[in-house]
Amino acid sequence: MSQSNQTILDARGLSKSFGALKVTNDVSLQVATGEALGIIGPNGAGKSTLFNLIAGTLPVDAGHIVIAGRDVTRTTAGVRCRMGVGRTYQIPKPFDGMTVLENLLVAATNGGGQSMDEATASAIDILDRLGLGELADTQASQLRLLDRKRLEMARALATQPRLLLLDEIAGGLTEQECEGLVATIKDIRAAGVSIIWIEHVVHALLAVVDRLVVINFGEVLAEGLPQETFRSREVQEIYLGIEA
Repeated sequence: MSQSNQTILDARGLSKSFGALKVTNDVSLQVATGEALGIIGPNGAGKSTLFNLIAGTLPVDAGHIVIAGRDVTRTTAGVRCRMGVGRTYQIPKPFDGMTVLENLLVAATNGGGQSMDEATASAIDILDRLGLGELADTQASQLRLLDRKRLEMARALATQPRLLLLDEIAGGLTEQECEGLVATIKDIRAAGVSIIWIEHVVHALLAVVDRLVVINFGEVLAEGLPQETFRSREVQEIYLGIEA
């Protein structure tokens, strides 16, 4: 079997500095096709910067990024999106002046390269799957937090990702809302989408992922099976006082 069939992401030696501050230091991540990988770490550990490097919104200072067998280290975010890298942002960034449906149409046509007919059909399907069907004609600016987070995920899915980067999508949600979100993410994964999920709501993360990576001060501190890795002494010291 070729590497592209086995591995959706192979990132090696990723480093990024802002001035004298090294935010990402020699980080390597591999994600198998169909796998869900969780990433945890304290605020300021460099997690979102890592996503920006993978998605192409920030250039790497050092290292290589291979997606589905193709080296994309020097390509733009747009190229990577068309190759199947979708992402959400920690703070949802919808087009507030557009409706929910229009937000998805922009993502599907520009990010996913679909025709308007294809985009409309897939957008309606995605909205129904994520429980947003009845809000299709609602202005994005009018949505409550849970629905803004759902829209953030829906827009990423509209680009037809093979690899979905979720950045603290559960933050600020109630326990019941969180359970619904976990079920949605499991459904997305069951449809064949590989997932990397950064999250502070650890119990939600552990309900989904196959492996857990712990990042601290821009470096990989630990990696392994989720429960076992989270319960390790080093990780517990970092998370002392953070509810698991």
